[in-house]
Amino acid sequence: MKIVITSGDTNGIGLETLFKGFPAVDPNSNDFALCINTETLVEYAKKANLNIEVRGDKAVYMNRTIELIHLNNGSQIDFGAIAIDSGQHSADSVEKALELTQSGEFDAMVTLPISKEAIYLTGWKFTGHTEMLAAKSGVESPLMILFKDRIRVAIASIHMPLKEVPGYLSKNVIYEKALMLHESLKKDFAVEQPKIAVLGLNPHAGESGNIGTEEIEYINECVEQLQSDDINAEGPFPADGFFAHGGYLGYDATLAMYHDQGLIPMKMLARGGGVNYTAGLPIVRTSPDHGTAFMIAGQGRANPQSTIDAINAAIDIAKVRKSRS
Repeated sequence: MKIVITSGDTNGIGLETLFKGFPAVDPNSNDFALCINTETLVEYAKKANLNIEVRGDKAVYMNRTIELIHLNNGSQIDFGAIAIDSGQHSADSVEKALELTQSGEFDAMVTLPISKEAIYLTGWKFTGHTEMLAAKSGVESPLMILFKDRIRVAIASIHMPLKEVPGYLSKNVIYEKALMLHESLKKDFAVEQPKIAVLGLNPHAGESGNIGTEEIEYINECVEQLQSDDINAEGPFPADGFFAHGGYLGYDATLAMYHDQGLIPMKMLARGGGVNYTAGLPIVRTSPDHGTAFMIAGQGRANPQSTIDAINAAIDIAKVRKSRS
């Protein structure tokens, strides 16, 4: 497999996690490339005390080599700073990696964390990687799945203010997200007969209408429709007990109604690992499930496990897709 990796915001921990984690990634039959300005990488390595040797269009770290795809616009390294040059560099890196993956030159892309505040300074109009990749791939409604091994959590409403979630959700929206999750489990994760848990929106899944009525108004009906269409879905379940008592272990994936409902327990269960995967795209894209962590950037404290997981997952999903094409 050929995997292209973005630089992320160069004032954050992304490149540290990449190079610290890269030796743990299986090199057999896999090639890797990094979209980055080479001068920026040299400065990053020096300031982060990483023994990275840049040799033309390649970087060598601990006897592992990664191809460099040079970007013209560089970025000065100022760990923890929100800067327009690092924002522009991260945007250029994502766009180049997407172009190379869409063309078929690479089998999958892995995106390191960006700073939304920095990238917004450049005029970027998207709320995140997911929305940008979907728009440029002609996909109206992608699905965010975070996972670690068999723990998989998809989010019905992705990035939006919590107060807007009840108005956004509907029977049709939840049905479409559940269907997309079902198809992704089969196409990307090789789960032949997926079993999906659907969470409620309200505490105690509404408690028969006493703590919210969305479950009665459309979530119950959506689950029934999924079942009638031969999709193995159950719920809605109260989120707290479902995760606390291991209910998620009985399912191939869980569909949460909003961001923190699914991602807080997922990240706790992943214990520093975990992958963010964008389902529903014509390409394979994964990323670590953490952000830039500006507060520890450049200090050598970043945990590379999530980046290792993201690279390995990109390889695995690309292989599954190829085997089923």
